[in-house]
Amino acid sequence: MYKMEYRTLIVEKKNAILQITFNRTEARNSINCEFLQELNTALDYAKENLEIKIVLLQGKNGVFCSGMDFQEVASIKEKESSESSQKDLVMTQMYMDTLRRITLFSKVVISCVDGQVLAGGIGLVACSDLVIATSKAEFGLSEALWGLLPAMVLPYLIRKVGVQKAYFMTLTTIRISVEEAKDMNLVDEISNNMDHVILKYYQKISRMEEKTIENMKSYFRKLWIIDENMERMAVNQTYTLVSQPQVKENIYNFVTHKKFPWEKN
Repeated sequence: MYKMEYRTLIVEKKNAILQITFNRTEARNSINCEFLQELNTALDYAKENLEIKIVLLQGKNGVFCSGMDFQEVASIKEKESSESSQKDLVMTQMYMDTLRRITLFSKVVISCVDGQVLAGGIGLVACSDLVIATSKAEFGLSEALWGLLPAMVLPYLIRKVGVQKAYFMTLTTIRISVEEAKDMNLVDEISNNMDHVILKYYQKISRMEEKTIENMKSYFRKLWIIDENMERMAVNQTYTLVSQPQVKENIYNFVTHKKFPWEKN
């Protein structure tokens, strides 16, 4: 029985499946440094355990993941120091590294979505090998409303859905239903009985060698345009935008005063 204390996750090993449940319900399962560190620790365990074939990512209480932790960004703004600026960069780079790691991971990673997926949460879904979603799932990129761009999400989202669909989601910020997500290939299967679908996948995946999965992922990455230069550009773009005073002010006003950027008065 795998036992390790996590603050932002619930990690359970069930035979050949490692189930990772995002457990920051008080913050709508948003992403901060601790979340990313713990997610990578859980992935370390999965990589080292030869019995594990599949890693499941799932949310809790109707939210898969709501993206960047605005509370953390707001607290960084209050400090306004070189140290806080460095923390912005560290979290940005860590998020990009995590997306790349999942796409190259030697186990099959399945996102199980039951509820909302927003902003950076879309990145976790898009870089997963398979995506199962219930009828309650909905997806949205809200970054532009805050003066940001989903720069690190887009390489993986475009790989899944194509340029125009990714541009539509970025430009309009409109949330799309699970049916729309399935039509654009962001979701692979809609089911309210996820266990049944996971078992169906497991019966095939369990017959494959781990090295075959790793080779498959590596080869598909080479077929696509994502490389270190693109990742560096995405990190720099995100860091530059997050560092802008107006963006920090937008986020700070929302966290502190519940005021949206378009509410000028």
